[in-house]
Amino acid sequence: MTDATNTSPQHPDVPPTPPAPDASSPAAPPYAPPAYPQAPPYGHPQPTAAPAYGQPQYQGQQYQGQPYGQPAYGQPGHGYAVAPARPTNVLAIISLVASIVGLTIIPFLASIPGIITGHMALKQLKTSGENGRGMALWGTILGWIGAGFWLLLLVIWLVVVIGLAATASSVGQYS
Repeated sequence: MTDATNTSPQHPDVPPTPPAPDASSPAAPPYAPPAYPQAPPYGHPQPTAAPAYGQPQYQGQQYQGQPYGQPAYGQPGHGYAVAPARPTNVLAIISLVASIVGLTIIPFLASIPGIITGHMALKQLKTSGENGRGMALWGTILGWIGAGFWLLLLVIWLVVVIGLAATASSVGQYS
């Protein structure tokens, strides 16, 4: 659509622009409000303005970044999920607890289950893929330390008792 005064084509939804005023026609009064274009009726699309400086205009959904404190991973639509945490081997926990109890509360008796469950846990951890290798290792080490300490004390006690018995029997003969 072109006319004699305007040689540029018009958009079909935009009303035609009025011709430029001639110098012979009277000018608009200075107090008159500017004429705004009429908004299209509800439901009709509005014409879009040309992008500034030749930038392309995108019609897709705009990227809405993650708000603070919300990790992007593991949420639907991000392409990958967070792997669940591996469980801890129960025998490793029992080994560590029993070995600590064997060193402190129940000497020697609790160290033996700590040693046994520690070795069983280490064997299971080779194939199961569970967590707890450090606990099983420390449970086994502390169990052996506790058992060795109490066995050493038992040996020392037996030597002292046998030594006292030998000296007591020899003292009684010569009096």
